[in-house]
Amino acid sequence: MPHALSWKGALQGQIAPEMDEEIHIYETQITLRQQGKIDERVFAESRLRRGVYGQRYDNGQRHDGVSVQQLPYPSGALTKGPQTMWDAPGMQRIKIPFGGLNAVQMETLADLAEEYSDAICHITTRQDFQLHFIHIEDTPDLMRRLAAVGITTLEACGNVVRNVTGCPRAGVCRDEGFDITPYAHALTYFLLGHKDTQDFGRKFKPAFSGCAQDACGLVNMHDLGLIASTRVEHGEIQRGFEFYVGGGLGTVPHQAQLLDAFVSEAELLPLAQAVCRVFARLGEKRNRARARLKFLIAKLGIDEFRRLVQEERAILPEDPRWTVYLSDLHGTDDQPTRPAGVLGTGPHPAGFASWHASNVYAQRQTGYAVVTLCLPIGDLTSQQMRTLAAIARRYNGGRARTTVAQNIVLRWISQADLPALYTELVAAGLGQDGAGTLADITTCPGTDTCKLGISSSRGLTAELRQRILAQNGSLDAAVRPLNVKVSGCFNSCGQHHIADIGFYGVSRKVGNHAVPHFQVVLGGQSTDNAGAYGLSTVAIPSKRIPDAMARLTDLYAKERQDGDTFQTFIKRIGKARLRALLDDLTRVPSYAEDRSYYADWGNPREYSLGDMGIGECAGEVVSMTQFGLAASERQVFEAQLFLENGESAKAAQTAYAAMLQAAKALIQVQFIDVKEDFEYLVAEFRQRFYDTQLFYDPFAGPTFALYLFHAHDEGLEGLSLEAVRRRIEEARLFIEAAYACYNRLNPQPALP
Repeated sequence: MPHALSWKGALQGQIAPEMDEEIHIYETQITLRQQGKIDERVFAESRLRRGVYGQRYDNGQRHDGVSVQQLPYPSGALTKGPQTMWDAPGMQRIKIPFGGLNAVQMETLADLAEEYSDAICHITTRQDFQLHFIHIEDTPDLMRRLAAVGITTLEACGNVVRNVTGCPRAGVCRDEGFDITPYAHALTYFLLGHKDTQDFGRKFKPAFSGCAQDACGLVNMHDLGLIASTRVEHGEIQRGFEFYVGGGLGTVPHQAQLLDAFVSEAELLPLAQAVCRVFARLGEKRNRARARLKFLIAKLGIDEFRRLVQEERAILPEDPRWTVYLSDLHGTDDQPTRPAGVLGTGPHPAGFASWHASNVYAQRQTGYAVVTLCLPIGDLTSQQMRTLAAIARRYNGGRARTTVAQNIVLRWISQADLPALYTELVAAGLGQDGAGTLADITTCPGTDTCKLGISSSRGLTAELRQRILAQNGSLDAAVRPLNVKVSGCFNSCGQHHIADIGFYGVSRKVGNHAVPHFQVVLGGQSTDNAGAYGLSTVAIPSKRIPDAMARLTDLYAKERQDGDTFQTFIKRIGKARLRALLDDLTRVPSYAEDRSYYADWGNPREYSLGDMGIGECAGEVVSMTQFGLAASERQVFEAQLFLENGESAKAAQTAYAAMLQAAKALIQVQFIDVKEDFEYLVAEFRQRFYDTQLFYDPFAGPTFALYLFHAHDEGLEGLSLEAVRRRIEEARLFIEAAYACYNRLNPQPALP
């Protein structure tokens, strides 16, 4: 993996050199994997780190009724049984730091979804985009087109730092301490590809919030959570952050813990780096179920973890990138492009009043508003995305942000323009009201495409939303603002733990048949940055979940007391009463009585778990040394290509670089802070592996190590064609010996 990428990026239409090199490396790895020259486990983690997943095809039909056979990939590509990225399309995740998009990027996403996918742009709960039904052979071209508009897929998945999320109202919010956007931007590109973030046992998720009380950032459920804070020093207002660590949902949710009540803006990046280094060094590597930061902190205790981070921070070598971004804190600001105005008295278009009540937020800047586009199940079509880009250009200069609730917001909309904007959104099918209400349900992909999906989260969400909207505004006023979140399994990708009412997919066996169910989770809290986690109450057949939802909301409407939130109401009512309320819904009729229970929402086929696969959310743990050795193999392969093309000087240089890369990879087994200087690398390798005889091959003795020293001493000038050929072969042997050395130093555990 590369060192940290430039955080400024390239001009529009150009690919930043670092991004271009990254994509070239990935393309070469695809070729090598097709030739069987890279281990599948290493390649899988490598593609995952670029956001390329396998996906599931078991249903034959999506939640919206579209047959998968109608989608744009060759007939016969879908087969029952094990799938690989080579015989069936997969999914591409695309990182959108803090959710920020411009019109050109929206148009590019629309084009890619139409050309390579099913013409659907899906927004995730981490402000990313996902395109499904993507062929792996197309992913390098797709990545280049994204890179040309300043978007990367690097580290969109894998055991690395994931997308840095942030409040979509940052900079315009009435409650924020200050605009967190430039800080989220700086952290994104400082940690992207950083050497200290390549050796984690699992993923690492950061988030920023401008305030403590709202739900825009969800800081408390993140590995690294940062809340804007200020204090007065020497009569001046100083910016900083409440610095939280160790939050996470998953199967066992943990609330983040306060590491430091105030971290100055200048200390933000170095302290984050120190946290990453401690996690990389001490975090679990073998047992993936306990490899998140939250488990390390639970094991050590927050006081000991704090001590280790402070100790690590004290020994970090100075890095100018820690503070360079502070000289331009306005580089990510959105600016209004139309004059501020006042909303006229009307008449307004039909439906405008209810839309305005739920989807419009008055900015702190007088005369401007934030408009939320409520996207059912987080989807919009390619055509809708193009139309949105054009609308945004007209009303705010072409800017938008995605949200963790799977919606899109347009900021800096003149209040006077709201009726006209609403009319255009309605015409594009993007004018639904109800943002932030009971109908605005968050959901993961579930059994539509996820290999771990147990029940159809998207199918259930579509059904719940349809029933809520059918009530035509008759919902009780107290029920309307409740939030609902649905996950297809217990991993909480749909964030069911922090919902007022959450559901996650499980399965039950009735007779000889499997029946899709959902566990009902009550009493979570998304406000206060995910302030509390709910608890499971009872598992109910999927087909009775809408009834369970109706009973819960009706009970709350009828029996709540003044001042009751849903959380306090649930505590007051108690689990026994709630269980009794829902108990009869748990009964499943026999297969002969009612077969509808034995099929999931949106899927006429009989329900089965037989098509579940191995999840790829984080991949397997692959060490920095394994990645380094794989990179050296790629380089020696490229040396061969240079030689075939008559570029012998490049071939010799690349073969030598391959040996240096393999030596560096081994050095990192013992010492992570390796310098890039080739004199240093050769000296360190000699001291640590040659002089100690750790590198000696059982068959060749010290010979293979001498290949590196000989290449170093001989240099690159005046080599004959035959000498270059030998250099390449020697590099290959050196790399094989490096693999053997690593295996001796890190024996695989015996199988049980």
